[in-house]
Amino acid sequence: MILWMQPDTRRRQRSWQTSMSSEQKRRKLVSDSIISEIGLVRGVLTFKVNRPLLVKKVIDKVRHDGPRYGFSSELLSDLPKGLTLVEYSSPNIAKKFHVGHLRSTIIGNFIANLKEGIGNKVLRVNYLGDWGLQFGLLGAGFSKFGCEEKLRSNALQHLFDVYVKVNAAAEKDEEMKRSAQKFMKQLESGHPQALSLWTHFRSLSIEEYAKVYKRLGVQFDEFAGESFYREKSQDVLNLLRSKNILKITKEGTGVVDLTDNGDLSAYSTVMRSDGTSLYITRDIAAAIDRMEKYNFDEMVYVTDKSQQPHFQNLFKILKMLGKDKVDRCQHVTFGRVQGMQTRRGDVIFLEDVLDEARTRMLQNMTKAETSKTTEDPADTAEKIGVAAVIIQDFKGPLQADYRFSWEEALQSVGDTGVFLQYTHARLQSLLNLWSSKEEEDFSVSCLQEPPVVATLQHLLRYDEVLCKTLKELQPRYLVAYLMGLGHLANVAHHTLRIKGSSQEVAHVSTKDGGNHTSYSILFL
Repeated sequence: MILWMQPDTRRRQRSWQTSMSSEQKRRKLVSDSIISEIGLVRGVLTFKVNRPLLVKKVIDKVRHDGPRYGFSSELLSDLPKGLTLVEYSSPNIAKKFHVGHLRSTIIGNFIANLKEGIGNKVLRVNYLGDWGLQFGLLGAGFSKFGCEEKLRSNALQHLFDVYVKVNAAAEKDEEMKRSAQKFMKQLESGHPQALSLWTHFRSLSIEEYAKVYKRLGVQFDEFAGESFYREKSQDVLNLLRSKNILKITKEGTGVVDLTDNGDLSAYSTVMRSDGTSLYITRDIAAAIDRMEKYNFDEMVYVTDKSQQPHFQNLFKILKMLGKDKVDRCQHVTFGRVQGMQTRRGDVIFLEDVLDEARTRMLQNMTKAETSKTTEDPADTAEKIGVAAVIIQDFKGPLQADYRFSWEEALQSVGDTGVFLQYTHARLQSLLNLWSSKEEEDFSVSCLQEPPVVATLQHLLRYDEVLCKTLKELQPRYLVAYLMGLGHLANVAHHTLRIKGSSQEVAHVSTKDGGNHTSYSILFL
C-alpha cells in the first residue's frame, strides 16, 4: 500500500533513504494496529495493512458521512470556499441549440455541481447572446420571410429558417443589408416596435431552451444577456476614456492598446465608428457589474477554445482598469466534437442529438435479452442515453477535439455511461431487496474477500480524485475513478453471491458493501 505524505515528510524520507541501508530501514519500522506486516523484497519495503481494521474504518466512515463521503476529507479542507460564479451554455437567442453548446452546458454544470459539493455557494449564470448585428438581420428578415403561425408552432426552427434566408439575401442585396442596419439602430435607440419584436423572440427562445435544459438535468440561477449591458457598455467606454486607455483610429473605431510599448501591434476593438459597443465591451461591463454586485470569490467562464484570445484580452483590459478581482477569473476551454450526425441531416441541433440517443437506446433495450420491463421505457432510454452522451464527452481532456461514436457511447459494457447506469441500477436493486434492517454493528469477518478489500481500497482514493478534479476542473479523473469503481463492484457482484448466503452475510454485503458504491456513482 502506498502512503500519502506531505512534501516535508517526503524530503525527510529521501534524506532517511540515503543514510540507511534497506535492512536498517526495515528494522526501524515496527508493526502496529494498522500495519500488520512489514517486508523487504529486493530493496523495496512492503506494507501489509490490517485488513479487518481497514474494512471497519472505511465502512464506518461511509456510514457516518453518507453522501458527503469524500468531501469531508482533510485533503479538501484547505481548498478555498466562498461564492463561485459559473457562466456556461450561453446560446444565441432566436437560434436552436447547436450541438456545440452541449459541451459548454454539461461542463459548466459539472463544475457548478463540483464546487457546490465542496461547500461553495454557486451562482449559475446563462449569458445569452441576445444582442448584436445578427438581430438586425433577423428583425429585418422577419417582415419578409416570417410567419406568425409557424412562429407559434415551432419558434426556434422557424427563426432559424428565417435567419438562413435573410442571410443569403443580404449577401446579394444591398438593400437588405441596409434594412438590417436600420433595424439594429432602432434597437439601439429603444424603438418600441423593434424592441417588442426582439423581446418576443427572446421570450420564445428561453421557453424552448428550458425544455432542453430539463432533459439534461441543468438549471440556472440567472438568465443574463448582452442586452442588459448595452447601456452599461457606454459607462465602460467612458471609463476607458477617463483613464486614457481608449484610442481612436483613423476610421473612428475605439481600440485598447494591449502592448507594453504602445505600438498598437496588439489591440482590442471595443467601439464601432458610430459609437456603439461590441461583444467584448459588453463582456467588460458584465464582469465589472458582477464584481460589484456579487463580490464573488471566483468566476469561471466555460466556452470553446476558439474564444481563448477573447478572454485573454478581456482579463488584460480589466487588469488595466484596476479590477483586482480579475485574478479570480478563470476561462475553462474545451475542444470541438465531430461525428454526432443524426438522421435529421448535416445541421446538428442538440435536441436532435438527445432524440437520437433516446431512440438508439430504446432499440438497444428492446434487443437485449437481460433488459427488464419498465413502466416508461422511453423515459428510461432518455435518462440512459443522456448519461451515455455526457460520459462519452467527459472521458478525455476537455481541451482536445474528439470524434463521437454512437456505437461506442451506447455500449452496455466497457467504460460507458450505459455501464455506469446499469451498475448503479444493479446495486440499487440489491439495496431495495436486502437492506430493510437497520443495524449499527456488523461483523468484519463477513467482508474479508479480495474483491471487497479491492473495492474499499479504491474508495479510499475518492478524496484524492476529487481534489485533483477540483484543481484542474477536468471531469475525466472522476469518470475514470467511477469506471474503476463500477468494474470492481461488478466483480464483487459476480463472485460474492448474495443469493444463497446467510442472512447476516447477505445483509452486510448489500447494506455496507453496496451503499457507499451507490453514493459515488450518483455523484455525476
